[in-house]
Amino acid sequence: MPGDNRQVWLVRHGATEWSQNGRHTGRSDIPLEDLGRRQAEGLRTRLAHHHFELVLTSPLRRAQATATLAGFGEAQPDPDLMEWDYGEYDGLTSAQIRERDPAWSLWRAGAPGGEAPGEVGRRADRVVARLRQATGDSLVFSHGHFLRVLTARWLGLDTSAGRYFYLGTAGVGVLGYEQDKPVVRAWNLSADGGPA
Repeated sequence: MPGDNRQVWLVRHGATEWSQNGRHTGRSDIPLEDLGRRQAEGLRTRLAHHHFELVLTSPLRRAQATATLAGFGEAQPDPDLMEWDYGEYDGLTSAQIRERDPAWSLWRAGAPGGEAPGEVGRRADRVVARLRQATGDSLVFSHGHFLRVLTARWLGLDTSAGRYFYLGTAGVGVLGYEQDKPVVRAWNLSADGGPA
């Protein structure tokens, strides 16, 4: 029996003002800045020669704009692809959060007034199930922390394992299979193929 050759391409949105200065950007609907728009446009060439059966995007405008500028304005919005809800920590840097709670870890505790890791993991599981139902390749535009959780859940790992999968702005990851087992095929690539 031939192996499963389907791939899932993951794209983190381009740079925003908040991503550039290290502020946690959850449900705040921050637009792309000029650099982010250039990054998204740069993805067009990398993605244009690949056929995707299913194209999904977070409904937040930084992800939707990245999809459109990369040539995928037809991407279907899926609320499960929204970024981790940082609650009271939305808009704060990690240093500001640690002033309040020195032992804080998003991966362990989530955020007060926001989502716990298990809640984000359940959203990721729904997306993974949808991607596995596709008969061809898929393309997903979303957010840094959520895509890291999605990758962990694709591999059958705990949500907290997402901490190991750093993904830069406009970074691309490719998930797939080897001998019918889920794997990471490529990670944190920029539009030109180097690290994001």
